[in-house]
Amino acid sequence: MEKIIELLTYTIPAIITGAVAYYFFMNHTNFEQQRIKLMLLKENQKGSLPIRLQAYERMTLFLERINPAKLLLRITSINNDKEAYALSIINTIEQEFEHNLSQQIYISEKCWSVIIASKNATIQLIKQTELNEEVKTAQDLREAILTKMLENTSPSLTALAFIKNEVKSFI
Repeated sequence: MEKIIELLTYTIPAIITGAVAYYFFMNHTNFEQQRIKLMLLKENQKGSLPIRLQAYERMTLFLERINPAKLLLRITSINNDKEAYALSIINTIEQEFEHNLSQQIYISEKCWSVIIASKNATIQLIKQTELNEEVKTAQDLREAILTKMLENTSPSLTALAFIKNEVKSFI
């Protein structure tokens, strides 16, 4: 019996010391893993920030290019046919959009939705103006669209304001 008690007096403190050492070792290991993950995340963010900013810059350029006031200055009518002119403007918007499709992986889902809504609203504005019976020629279409832009805020400007606020939030 004495041998068992003597064995336990040596064994129990050794087991407790081992358990405490194991507990501290595990805590230290977990802390180091979290620290390494945080360092990697910071490093990745440093690398991805320029790419994200470039995506926002490209989408800003896209919105500026599809702003009806600027779009109508760039695209002219060849034969003064309002349907052909409207189609030409809409095709230009779609081509610009397709050129920038890959940027959606770098910007937020909400921002991408705002950009798509702006593009669709601009196209809808052009189509509605073209369907107006008072608009007879491509020049009339141009003037009518520009008049609407003076009366209302361009969908592009609304989307640009959203992009600016979003970029401010992560810079």
